[in-house]
Amino acid sequence: EVQLVESGGGSVQAGGALKLSCAASGSIISRCGMTWYRQAPGKERDLISSIRFDGTTTYGDSVKGRFTISQDNAKNMLYLQMNSLKTEDTAVYTCAASVYDLGAGRCEYKYWGQGTQVTVS
Repeated sequence: EVQLVESGGGSVQAGGALKLSCAASGSIISRCGMTWYRQAPGKERDLISSIRFDGTTTYGDSVKGRFTISQDNAKNMLYLQMNSLKTEDTAVYTCAASVYDLGAGRCEYKYWGQGTQVTVS
C-alpha cells in the first residue's frame, strides 16, 4: 500500500518562505497527478495546487504567483515552494495522489498524507 508523508511544515513570519515535501513510499500505478490541499481551522479544505504526471500545473487564485508545485517522478516526490507567506496561509497542508480507476473510468484521489502544519504569524 502506498503511503504519502509530508514534511517541511513549521512556523514562519509573514513574508517568509517554506518548502513542503511529500514522499510516496512506493510507485503509484496509473498515477494521474498529485495535489496539495490545505485546511485552516473552521474552514473547508481548499485545493492549492495540482500537477499532472506530464508536469502540467494549476494553482488556486489565493496562491498564484507565490507558490510553486513541482515533482520528481524518479524519486516519487512532490514539492510545494511557498514564498511571500501570509497569515491566511496558516493551515494543515496535505498531499494527495490521484490514480486512474478503470471501473469508474476516471482519475480519482486514492492516496492521502496525514498533513503538515504551516503557521504564519
